[in-house]
Amino acid sequence: MIRYDLVCDNAHGFEGWFGSAADFDRQKERALVRCPTCGSPRVTKRLMAPAVSTTRKKEEQRHAVMNAHNQEMLGKLRDLVATIKANAEDVGERFPEEARKIHYGEAEQRGLIGKATADEARALIEEGVEIAPLPVLPDDTN
Repeated sequence: MIRYDLVCDNAHGFEGWFGSAADFDRQKERALVRCPTCGSPRVTKRLMAPAVSTTRKKEEQRHAVMNAHNQEMLGKLRDLVATIKANAEDVGERFPEEARKIHYGEAEQRGLIGKATADEARALIEEGVEIAPLPVLPDDTN
């Protein structure tokens, strides 16, 4: 499919989708391509900029899809995760071991962050250790 920006002789702009350039030409010759505003069959193609995908354009599209409320909630979630990380000790792979020590009173109470496999997390929960995963936010994986 080809998308053309079109304009009629009355300067009404619109777009049209065609199977090919030849398809547009055939339809125009038969006066099948008409302005949706005034009905004029005198339609020409406008000069179009190429559709180049850029990082900025993708970011703009992502934000356009996300409404203002969702953007606000995502911002609050980012702030919450940043606060948790700023006030916790990152113990990395030792997380299950350190969480158990705190739970069983073998180490002082403190906030921890770190890594655990799904099986390790499940075992901690079954033992009654209070844990919660931090969400992976959209920008965290870029």
